[in-house]
Amino acid sequence: MNSDPLARLPHGVSFRFVDRIVEITPGKRVVALKNVTGGDPHLQGHFPGNPLMPGVLLVEAMAQTAGLLLPDGSSAVLAQIRDARFRRPVVPGDQVRVEVEQLGGLGGLHRFSAKASVDGSTVAEAELVLAVSGDGRQDDF
Repeated sequence: MNSDPLARLPHGVSFRFVDRIVEITPGKRVVALKNVTGGDPHLQGHFPGNPLMPGVLLVEAMAQTAGLLLPDGSSAVLAQIRDARFRRPVVPGDQVRVEVEQLGGLGGLHRFSAKASVDGSTVAEAELVLAVSGDGRQDDF
């Protein structure tokens, strides 16, 4: 595994929703942090005067974190979101802790349990399925 797990994310910096890895057990569990700031571009329009991190971006942060558990050299896309729940808004100044456990896989599909929390309180959770290609291509799922 690369010494910097974040370097494995294929996302450009402008679309990366993982700032730091706190803990990682390859193929099993990963814990990451995302610092939400007033300077985040997506908060400028969501919503002016009352910025909230969009729920879809919380799911993206969980999916990116899950992707860190995949084997080196693999490429993945989000294939399914199950039982997503949003418990409270995430606002500038919050530090989101994302915890993901790999539940299993079958062929090119890998299933994960993901939870996002702020100050120990759950803000979002979901079960995610990533479709994986071992050769780095995303056109053969």
